[in-house]
Amino acid sequence: MEGNQTWVTEFILMGFQLSADMEVLLFWICLLFYAFGLLANGTILGLICLDPKLHTPMYFFLSHLAVIDMSYASNNVPNMLANLLNQKRTISFVPCIMQTFLYLAFAHTECLILVVMSYDRFVAICHPLQYTVIMSWRVCVVLAVTSWTCGFILALVHAMLLLRLPFCGPQKVNQLFCEILSVLKLACADTWINQVVILAACVFVLVGPLCLVLVSYTSILWTILKIQSKEGRIKAFSTCSSHLCVVGLFFGTAMVVYMVPDYSQRKEQEKMLSLFYSLFNPVLNPLIYSLRNAQVKGALYRALQKRM
Repeated sequence: MEGNQTWVTEFILMGFQLSADMEVLLFWICLLFYAFGLLANGTILGLICLDPKLHTPMYFFLSHLAVIDMSYASNNVPNMLANLLNQKRTISFVPCIMQTFLYLAFAHTECLILVVMSYDRFVAICHPLQYTVIMSWRVCVVLAVTSWTCGFILALVHAMLLLRLPFCGPQKVNQLFCEILSVLKLACADTWINQVVILAACVFVLVGPLCLVLVSYTSILWTILKIQSKEGRIKAFSTCSSHLCVVGLFFGTAMVVYMVPDYSQRKEQEKMLSLFYSLFNPVLNPLIYSLRNAQVKGALYRALQKRM
């Protein structure tokens, strides 16, 4: 049997089943969001690097979030854009596995960075007098490096387990890019080990971190309610609400895709969520942080004044 099998050397990304005119329209919409996402995240990253007033732990972690968003979008969107204009829509086996690996690596890392950011806010509001000691630059660097390392190690485990599987057909990936659950469905072998590892990873990078974030913000809310001045409460709420918006969007989307039972009618919804996560999330993150943050707006104003 094995001698008669034809091993897959490339996959076909199905994407959305749309008319040619709709695909052209979707191409320009996606291109616009992708370019704006890169510009917005790049602007925030540049402001954080150049403005000394933003050289704090909070903005240090925010700069990592901006890098992750740009990297995540650049891993998926260019190929997605090419497929909207190209009827062939094929991707070779190795680039497909690499796309899956990077997709998981950046997603895992973002989960962990968001948890670290919630811990930073917890220390800043609940233990303000000890903040500079607890969140020293050494601690910040260790937390950031640990997040990146854990994210890439987890993704590497997924990629290695994926590479051990035989793929002998069909070739059609019913997604916009090489997403791990869609690729696993094409394997010609039992994928239970992969499924167990994915479930364990979801617990480690989704359920666990979300619980930690909720615990942090429960303590933060309790502390804020004890603040006597109205201005102090408003400032504390404003500082944390941006992060909570990002956490809600990110974890909500990921949990729907990876923890809700799969069924055939949900495939198109998953594609829409993947599009949201790849395009709109990287755009929303800088908008949420910049529009709701006086320090970022102040840094942008000072940068524009220097230009003039």
